[in-house]
Amino acid sequence: MSETTETSPATQWTVSGLLDLFEVTADGPDRFTGATGLAGEDERQVVEGTQLLAQAIVGTAKRFADKSIRSVHAVFARAVLVGPPAEYSIDVVNEGRSTATAVISVTQNGKRCATMTVLADVPSEDVITHHLPRPDVVGPDQANPCIMPMTGRQVRLVDVVDVNSPDEVGPPELYAWLHYDPIPARDDLAKALIAYFTGHLGISTTMRAHAGIGTAQSHLTVSTAPMTVTVSFHEPVRWDGWLLYGHESTQVGAGMSYVRGTVHTEEGELLASFAQDGLIRPLRTTDNKIAEHSRI
Repeated sequence: MSETTETSPATQWTVSGLLDLFEVTADGPDRFTGATGLAGEDERQVVEGTQLLAQAIVGTAKRFADKSIRSVHAVFARAVLVGPPAEYSIDVVNEGRSTATAVISVTQNGKRCATMTVLADVPSEDVITHHLPRPDVVGPDQANPCIMPMTGRQVRLVDVVDVNSPDEVGPPELYAWLHYDPIPARDDLAKALIAYFTGHLGISTTMRAHAGIGTAQSHLTVSTAPMTVTVSFHEPVRWDGWLLYGHESTQVGAGMSYVRGTVHTEEGELLASFAQDGLIRPLRTTDNKIAEHSRI
């Protein structure tokens, strides 16, 4: 469930490998399993919550093969660790001709770790249409490279040099350009790939407005984790080139932050909207007894 802003080359993450990781395996009626992947450079064992979200998108798309995944709301209750597979069970609430809804439970080692509510539908012709314009920020060629190594992925930040630094202070906004190679042609994998990054920079966005606090301190002096992620997809979800992830933290307090965001193409099409509830709390004394790579 961790928010990750840097991954070591030693982990050998690739976009192709990530897409393979999203490909879940059927395990009986309305059940599937997903691999948990690789540990981080610091042997961090906590699986990204949005990785589970991406696998749920692919698994549910297979279940509702005649429909398109339109929104997913995930609540991460317990950490999933690298190792045993994540197990997904689908409880179909309704399956009609135009829409379908399901609640997915994610378990590992017999313990429920997350729940996700998925809405799927058959897209129709427009009655009316509008969308939020792309934020007026510099393009990827003028943005700053960000060290988040993954072969096939480039990340560039607007007006931010070190996203983890407690010393870089600005408004609680963050704009990140992403470029993927390959870009999946399959609708469910494209949506899974877009959803995967929606949890990565939310807490950094919130912390940016406060001097002396940054994600470099996560799991060391402060406890941080995305607790919920909601993603809505706006059809059609297709793109070439760069994507712009826009983040805005509208509130932080009482140990939780709220961030809302958008995903635009370089040409200005709005592909998705998302939101995140993030935990930001002092590291408890009892947390120090937990291995650092297993802390949320």
